[in-house]
Amino acid sequence: MSWPIIRALVTKDLRLFFRNRFFAYISVAGIAFYIGIYFFMPSSVDEALDIGLYAPVLPPVFEQVQGEGLLIETVDSIEILEEGVTEGLYLAGIVLPPDIMEKLAAGNKVTVDVYFASDTPQELKDAVTNLIQELAYLQSGQILAVDISEEIIGPDMLGRQIPPRNRILPFFAVFIILTETLGLSSLISEEIENRTAQALLITPMTVKGLFLAKGVTGVSLAFSQALLFMIATGGLNQQPLIILVTLLLASLLVTGIGFLLGSAGKDLMSVMAWGLPAMIVLAVPAFGVMFPGTVSDWVKVIPSYYLVDTVHLSANFGLGWGDVWQNLLILVGFDIAFFGLGIIALRRKLT
Repeated sequence: MSWPIIRALVTKDLRLFFRNRFFAYISVAGIAFYIGIYFFMPSSVDEALDIGLYAPVLPPVFEQVQGEGLLIETVDSIEILEEGVTEGLYLAGIVLPPDIMEKLAAGNKVTVDVYFASDTPQELKDAVTNLIQELAYLQSGQILAVDISEEIIGPDMLGRQIPPRNRILPFFAVFIILTETLGLSSLISEEIENRTAQALLITPMTVKGLFLAKGVTGVSLAFSQALLFMIATGGLNQQPLIILVTLLLASLLVTGIGFLLGSAGKDLMSVMAWGLPAMIVLAVPAFGVMFPGTVSDWVKVIPSYYLVDTVHLSANFGLGWGDVWQNLLILVGFDIAFFGLGIIALRRKLT
């Protein structure tokens, strides 16, 4: 294996990549656009009181308290209420007992179940509790003992609520990495179509060296651009080493996918035809972070889930190696699988 030849081939591939105006433009403009969108999005959490209510019997007072900063929406079942809290439609969900009016009239103690989202701050929990007690007073005309039964839906992340722009970090990181998949696969398919790759194998360049050079090119393009984005947005402020390792593993993953797409496509259009559906599928897990509750556990079969989940937990919550090691291990497994499949597919294409 000749390292000078590999180094020359990597340099040549990088030059060819940036000579392609399409990929050069979307790479540079894309990063600038993502960084701009990140800083444009809100940096704080919206804490307006949007509350869901399930009440077999609705006390009249609940219809009278709608106003600025407070919206109470009735739902038809407890399941719908829990789903609304999980998806972030409501900051809290209130369940009133069927006999609430009788208990209020008799001055008896009332037990109210309240569901909170996992990232609801304590101040809002206290506000909802005070609201329920105040409504009980307004309805009955006297101070009553109201028991509040709290239930946290999802992992309890008290005091660690996430601003919208931080939720979008994993999405942009994975999208930047995936975009480079198209660039690498287009470069490979073009070299195969023009028989440049086959000609290289006549020289002292071996098949192993060719794969290594293409791998270095793909990983360098994906990793460097994702890293630049994370640095510019402050995504490395927490657990930087974990995030760097995750981005590197993700770059290896998309490089293997790039090998597969490059062996399947014959030109830029065919690469796009195969690559865009693959990008859409791989981007699905990021939507689960941006919009909690929109995807279910099936998304864990998608390799990019472990990239998105690890970046999300490390960058936004500061979780350490002990919390994300399983994600990283699974990501390594996907790297080996896709890299191996990509090499097999390319070897068959070249021979």
